[in-house]
Amino acid sequence: MRQDFRHFSVTDPFGRSWVAELRWIQNAISIRHADAVDCKYYLSNGEEKFERVIALPHAALNAAAANSQRNLTDAWCIRLAGLHLEHMISTWEDMEKTIVTVPPHDLERHAAALAEAAVELKRKAALTR
Repeated sequence: MRQDFRHFSVTDPFGRSWVAELRWIQNAISIRHADAVDCKYYLSNGEEKFERVIALPHAALNAAAANSQRNLTDAWCIRLAGLHLEHMISTWEDMEKTIVTVPPHDLERHAAALAEAAVELKRKAALTR
């Protein structure tokens, strides 16, 4: 799993490589009166450029954090949003939308993937000692 969710590349189903750059993370209540955390990314493939906002609903975030037994942090939200954006680009699902709200089941799936990657990273670190 990638380590950098602020700047990364993903290939879409049509073979185009997209560069995603995180621009900001913000509580959505202050910008659009929504109970979510928004992560805004700029996407570019050299020819096309556009932005996508990945909205992480607070209720689902709190549930995923509790299930993962972890604190809700900006870094974790950025990783969750990055995983969802990666999924969107690689499948081209919801790419017609500017703001995409991550469904709770996808948020749980992304949280589980991050937890699994953290365990694997710790295992590899222990082997190199």
